[in-house]
Amino acid sequence: MRPRILTLANQKGGVGKTTTAINLATALAAVGERVLIVDVDPQGNASTGMGISRQDRGISTYEIMAGEARIADAVVETSVPGVGMVPSTMDLLGIELSIADSGDRAFRLQRAFDDMDDARIGDKPITYVLIDCPPSLNLLTINALAAADSVLVPMQCEFFALEGLSQLLQTVEQIKSSLNPRLHVQGIIMTMYDRRNNLSDQVLEDVRTQMGDLVYRTVIPRNVRLSEAPSFGKPALLYDLKCAGSQAYLHLATEVIRRERQQSAA
Repeated sequence: MRPRILTLANQKGGVGKTTTAINLATALAAVGERVLIVDVDPQGNASTGMGISRQDRGISTYEIMAGEARIADAVVETSVPGVGMVPSTMDLLGIELSIADSGDRAFRLQRAFDDMDDARIGDKPITYVLIDCPPSLNLLTINALAAADSVLVPMQCEFFALEGLSQLLQTVEQIKSSLNPRLHVQGIIMTMYDRRNNLSDQVLEDVRTQMGDLVYRTVIPRNVRLSEAPSFGKPALLYDLKCAGSQAYLHLATEVIRRERQQSAA
């Protein structure tokens, strides 16, 4: 059975894409899913946040997109049971030049996923793939969208939160019409919510008014533990399971699974 492929995308930086990728993956694994995180950001923050050191990144997403390796060969086991990682390195900065003249340059990830039947986490097949994108709508993000079933859009509860969302949604529609007809936005994840700040409430209300049911009920709070955990190479759910951020991602995981099942049944 083919895993569900979810891309986390937002061309704005600092909105919580990587934090969401590693903690949502951990939360999904906690309820029995086997999750592969694919890091397509040259900065490699998701890889670092999952405790994958630079020297342990032998085969990266660069080799995958360059057609030099298969996903099954690149999966690195993490400290989280049920979560594997295809890490990123700075080499990925050069991939656009490497494949710029290739007719299939937008489909490199999609073809890699089509050839991952034997990829495993432990001895079990992968059920979810989460792709962590760079903060731009470049060829790496286009590959991630062309390969995905759904898009998750992390958005911070701050002024200008909606800035750029229309561009992202327009890009998703363009990818859907030209490269990937199954693609859809599964939902918008509101992050960095501060209940002490009236602006957070106003932004949340504005986004819910404009985007309706696309916005998940679960809101990710601004939380010190979420910020600290990556420096220890751990998702927050391992660093401090009881903190508000960890609990929010557990709730988000149930929403994501429910929406995926609804979409599959539609």
